[in-house]
Amino acid sequence: MARSGSNLATSPLLGLTITLIAYLIAQTLYAKAHFNPLANPVLIEVTLLVALLEITGTPYPTYFEGAQFVHFLLGPATVALALPLYRQWPKLRRTALPLIGGLVAGSLTAIVSAVGVATLFDASHQTIVSLAPKSATTPIAMAVASEIGGIPSLTAVLVISTGVFGAVFARTILNALHVTEPEVRGFALGIASHGISEAGMHRRPLPERKPYFTDACASSKPCTSWVDT
Repeated sequence: MARSGSNLATSPLLGLTITLIAYLIAQTLYAKAHFNPLANPVLIEVTLLVALLEITGTPYPTYFEGAQFVHFLLGPATVALALPLYRQWPKLRRTALPLIGGLVAGSLTAIVSAVGVATLFDASHQTIVSLAPKSATTPIAMAVASEIGGIPSLTAVLVISTGVFGAVFARTILNALHVTEPEVRGFALGIASHGISEAGMHRRPLPERKPYFTDACASSKPCTSWVDT
């Protein structure tokens, strides 16, 4: 039995197992909170995992041996954004000009504001370049950060924090600005704080908002990558 327990503790599948369990717990708590954005499941899951690793003294590389299977799926999931774009292409093409304008303005604002605030507080160059791609999705942001001399792990934390912030506060901010059109709300969320924020806005995103959110997510990431590099 001791041998079996030891094998379990060192098995790469342990990281995958506890990640899935933490996700189920986070989703359950999110549902019990009536999908309140303050109970964001990503934030809860990350907190649970960090606490577990700290309590058990498990090194992150050991955990990641199993969790990398989930991490790998981020790439295909990002590429899969092309499918809803393809399905809604005629609708998106009719509004191409304002979408392109919003895309460029939003991507530049996300980068310039982050770099500007970090510079104002006299952050190191490495921290500043780690902040620059924070509004891109995680795999792209980490790759960009590595390319421009940043710290990919710090960038990953900033990306998640940006998404959680959007999930918690986006509805209040957009309502305060009297932005009511679902398409505009979806596009703004996609540019500013990617998928985590959209998931936090509603349990089931509005169909009319979804293609614009997806368009912003898919299009702003190459734009962000090009500007940063």
